[in-house]
Amino acid sequence: MKLKKTNIEGLFVLKPFIFKDDRGAFVKTFNHDTYKELGLNPSIHESFYSVSNKNVLRGMHFQTPPHDLDKIVFVSNGRVLDVILDLRVGSPSYGESFSIELSYENNTQLYIPKGCAHGFLSLKDNSFIHYFQSAMYDQTSDNGVKYDSFGFDWGVKDPIISQRDQGFLSLNDFQSPFKYEN
Repeated sequence: MKLKKTNIEGLFVLKPFIFKDDRGAFVKTFNHDTYKELGLNPSIHESFYSVSNKNVLRGMHFQTPPHDLDKIVFVSNGRVLDVILDLRVGSPSYGESFSIELSYENNTQLYIPKGCAHGFLSLKDNSFIHYFQSAMYDQTSDNGVKYDSFGFDWGVKDPIISQRDQGFLSLNDFQSPFKYEN
């Protein structure tokens, strides 16, 4: 597995082991020992996936302390524009975002640290995005910031967004409970 740093401390782009031949492909999406060797939290407590149609925008989601979590995301079908926003007070990149296309074709993964919001725009019907999380989902800690409040251009007019996601506070109005630790 190859690891690449981003402009946000602790956020990494990962390229997993891929074996391809005339039958198709084999992709190793997670290996505990490899993650540990890379200095990443290999503790996975929950895994799930969502399926989205083209122009569905989900985000910007996170869980607040004490149920905050690290997250690994990747796409096994379709394509998404994945966006991360740093919410850690004191971070050199607080309020900055990072974006990358994740797809079945590029097999790229993201390792998202605690204190960062996550969202994505589906670029294709039936896009499957998988999540591996270091903590269990906790409804009382489930939160977000409004997708259009931090200066990111999603590149789509009239995205399909849930009422819940439209109702999140703007980044300027959100009082972050996350503290940067380096």
